[in-house]
Amino acid sequence: MEQRTLRVTKRFTFEMAHALRCHDGLCANIHGHSYVLDVTISGVPADSPGDPKDGMVIDFADLKRIVKELVVERYDHALVLHERERAHVMEGAALFGRTLYTPWQPTCENLLLDVVHRLEPALPSGVSLCGVRLQETATSWAEWQA
Repeated sequence: MEQRTLRVTKRFTFEMAHALRCHDGLCANIHGHSYVLDVTISGVPADSPGDPKDGMVIDFADLKRIVKELVVERYDHALVLHERERAHVMEGAALFGRTLYTPWQPTCENLLLDVVHRLEPALPSGVSLCGVRLQETATSWAEWQA
């Protein structure tokens, strides 16, 4: 069979809250979303008869492990704020136990770029990140393509 580069996608979900610093609308307030993250990678399926990964670009279990470790475990049930908001958070309070501070505005677009930055170097040899889609609401998302 002819070898061809294919794309495969795995979907992830997580819950996250954020607030947009200096925003001129309701998003300036702490609020949350049920995010849907689609990660698409490309590569040539393995041609290794007898190997457990034969015929795969990547084992979906391996992709799941990478994305869960680098993205989902970081952001799931976290409150993400710009680092300039640190003074407004009661440090040590259980309510703010999973607060992450970023040097960038925690918009869907910037979160997406952070996901790309985390995933690109973590993928195995022969596999490339070619697309990521982060859906923030039922009608709003950001997309990145290599």
